[in-house]
Amino acid sequence: QVQLVESGGGLVQAGGSLRLSCAASGRPFSDSGMGWFRQAPGKEREFVAALARSGGSTYYSDSAKGRFTISSDNAKNTVYLQMNSLKPEDTGVYYCAADPDNPWLLGSHSNFRSWGQGTQVTVSS
Repeated sequence: QVQLVESGGGLVQAGGSLRLSCAASGRPFSDSGMGWFRQAPGKEREFVAALARSGGSTYYSDSAKGRFTISSDNAKNTVYLQMNSLKPEDTGVYYCAADPDNPWLLGSHSNFRSWGQGTQVTVSS
């Protein structure tokens, strides 16, 4: 399994931006599809964005589409989530995930075997 460490979370006002990073170690993450998920207090973990392996197709939840961008830097073995026009409902702990069992189910959190520790994002109104 690959080891993942997220960073970049913080407190931001509504309308602001943050860029989350997910640094992978152990092996190149490009061998694996990668996903970003988030979890708000009292809610289930939900899909935000995903990147198919080897820098392929990208996928977004309806709430993230048009505001968030997932990208990767293979040289740094890092995946990013650029979040713009943030809203209070974007608040939660953001997790990156790797090693999906099924590369066609990148929107399902139960499909991933490797997870980071999470980074808190708080958007104030």
